Amino acid sequence: MHVQRTASLIPPPRTPAGSIHRIDVRWFETGDGMVGLRWLVHGAAMLRVPPFAGRGRGDELWLTTCCELFLRDREGTGYREFNFSPSGRWAAYRFTAYREGMAELDIPPPEVSSGSGQFIFVLTAMLDRTVIGDAGAAGLSAVIEEKDGTRSYWALAHPAGKPDFHDPACFALPLPARGGA
Repeated sequence: MHVQRTASLIPPPRTPAGSIHRIDVRWFETGDGMVGLRWLVHGAAMLRVPPFAGRGRGDELWLTTCCELFLRDREGTGYREFNFSPSGRWAAYRFTAYREGMAELDIPPPEVSSGSGQFIFVLTAMLDRTVIGDAGAAGLSAVIEEKDGTRSYWALAHPAGKPDFHDPACFALPLPARGGA
């Protein structure tokens, strides 16, 4: 399976976006067993970026600027959540159903890097291809916090009501079944 595409995230109608005016995510495979996800945040002059905290696992990364990947199992109601922070920290969780049965997921550590210019912020997460497995659909999202405290929640799609990246409506990127070879 080789997924190579760029998708645009949108904020829900009732969530202010502040100075951020667009977020694109590029999904690519390197050919050496790695999958890359690159979030490009446009209008990022006021973005609050957590300071580098060392590489490794972290908790509650979504409380400030954080990029996320959700993978829904091809069969059943289970899914996985991955958080990637500009601080260099990451998290991985498994759920048996919608917000149920949460458990830490043991994965090969992803490589998380970020950088910014005056108006653009980029976060890249490189994952071992085995982490994707045979997921049936993906959700791409970002929690954005600005220097004035404005927080917005960007995703491929949103359920009615408040932002909720765990909602099935957010798993809007279908993934092809893995090939047999």
